[in-house]
Amino acid sequence: MESVVLRELSIGYRDTKVGSEINASLYSGEFTCLLGSNGVGKSTLLKTISGFIKPLAGDVVIDDVNINDYSAAKLARKISVVLTGKPGVENISVGELVGMGRYPFTGFWGTLNKDDEKIVDESLDMVGVLKLKTRMVQTLSDGERQKTMIAKALAQHTQMIFLDEPTAFLDFPSKIEMMQLLQNLSHHLGKTILLSTHDVEQALQLADKLWLMNDDKMCIGTPRELSANDTLGSYIERDNIEFDKKNMIVKIKS
Repeated sequence: MESVVLRELSIGYRDTKVGSEINASLYSGEFTCLLGSNGVGKSTLLKTISGFIKPLAGDVVIDDVNINDYSAAKLARKISVVLTGKPGVENISVGELVGMGRYPFTGFWGTLNKDDEKIVDESLDMVGVLKLKTRMVQTLSDGERQKTMIAKALAQHTQMIFLDEPTAFLDFPSKIEMMQLLQNLSHHLGKTILLSTHDVEQALQLADKLWLMNDDKMCIGTPRELSANDTLGSYIERDNIEFDKKNMIVKIKS
């Protein structure tokens, strides 16, 4: 089932266009990874389909409704977003920050009930930081902070989760665990998950679909499809790097 549809979408800021005529769909139960070089527009695309930036042209349709027709409160019940950078709040605990993910459901005062508290604990436990619940946010490492922000997104209990380089500050084992967690959420809970990443080999192994932004266009397909048609090879290969499209692995030339 299509959760998100992009129709002739152009993205950018004012007169600076970074992507045009993008046509793509995200589906329930699919884990999609967004690839592309630095500066190609991945973050801009994620912010556009999350409602933070207006499209320059075209449409973003969420569950058959144009994104412009959603109120902020209703959109927050549809989509949770994890962007790069610090959370912008200090002097609160990890548990309190993750509890902010419940704001679409808690009313004006944001008071958590027992069910909300249980969801917060479950979300913290899923990403392996329940033991940090009482820690102050400003004392966290980059990796701990990133896991906390992902827990906040999980606590929001949305059908769709969009993440901008969620594994950027994690050590290698944690990168794998986080990617597997997000894949499991899509496959077992039917969530629509889109994340941008530079971890190409992990995306090749775990993603159901790849969106590859390259030269003002979007290439879409399964990892195997984009490998077979040389799209991935063109993106990855350099003088000292080659892509084995049969085995879908990146090799460094000696």
